Amino acid sequence: VQLQASGGGLVQAGSSLRLSCAASGRTFSDYSVGWFRQAPGKEREFVATVSKNGVNTYYADSVKGRFTISRDNAKNTVYLQMNSLKPEDTAVYFCAARTLAIATMAPEYDYWGQGTLVTVSS
Repeated sequence: VQLQASGGGLVQAGSSLRLSCAASGRTFSDYSVGWFRQAPGKEREFVATVSKNGVNTYYADSVKGRFTISRDNAKNTVYLQMNSLKPEDTAVYFCAARTLAIATMAPEYDYWGQGTLVTVSS
């Protein structure tokens, strides 16, 4: 499966953004999908994940209550709605997919899209 992340940009603190991860090449509902982010000089970190049917989700504590992950398998797309953005959310955001159940560790994902940059100014 090929993944394409989009929707990043420059916003002020307190604003919202919605990232999209579009998939192609295979049956999208066969994959759990996760969002990760990597800030300059830092390791890639888990943000959120959603199960194959969209029922189960899991979030990093740092984004819980502010970010929402969802998916539309008919459109082969996973979304990350980001509200109340903070400067510390600034990072390159990546989406990733795996054929097994949801996971929170980057090495557990087999397929990665290119990143989309989110910059939150204070």
